[in-house]
Amino acid sequence: MSFRAVLSRRAALLGLTGSLAASHRARADATPSPLAEGVCRLMPQTVEGPFYLDPKLVRDDIREDRPGLPLTLRLRVIEAGPCTPVPHARVDVWHADARGIYSGYRRQGDTGGLSTEGQTFLRGTQTSDAEGWVAFRTIYPGWYPGRATHVHFKVFLDARTLVTGQMYFPEPATAAVYRDAAYGNRAAARDTLNAQDGIARHDDPAGIGLCTLAEDQTGRIASLIVGIDRKGPPKAGWWRF
Repeated sequence: MSFRAVLSRRAALLGLTGSLAASHRARADATPSPLAEGVCRLMPQTVEGPFYLDPKLVRDDIREDRPGLPLTLRLRVIEAGPCTPVPHARVDVWHADARGIYSGYRRQGDTGGLSTEGQTFLRGTQTSDAEGWVAFRTIYPGWYPGRATHVHFKVFLDARTLVTGQMYFPEPATAAVYRDAAYGNRAAARDTLNAQDGIARHDDPAGIGLCTLAEDQTGRIASLIVGIDRKGPPKAGWWRF
């Protein structure tokens, strides 16, 4: 089933003010790099769900108590076409933990018997800096049945949702990460790779949401260019299960 997700003006504006300083702190872990040729494409609109909520957490470290391989998550918001950076955009991210569990909802886990209501791990908001960058300290996301490994994000400017997107990860890197104990001993077996993911194939057949991945002494660094259209109409998200 699906539910129309309606974004209120109040929710869109919350977090824009005062979060720029937090974004600059995050840049210590995410030094901007030049735009590569051919990356100024429009990020495809995709489904919102599952499990978006706005806990109003303006922060660069979203890990809380979640174990897993450290990951620096970098997104650069640009105007698709001219490649100009978009400052002062609000960027929300959320993703599953190493066991495929999202915070804030019931019926979680491989057996559906776990509730994480009231919890906020692996969720956060930043505001893009002058070069369009935001960065979050997190963990490499885990998988859950029916989906490839991914991170959800939303980009807002003023009161408008500019894009609801998903970031995907290179499969060889994901396979290596999942050999770590934090990602193993699951009740179910991983069943979906990028090429098999129905949402990725339908909404992003060109693979624009596939991140670039690097390593440093602390863990992995995932980077993605998010091309938006500031003149386009507001985007409405969907929850799909």
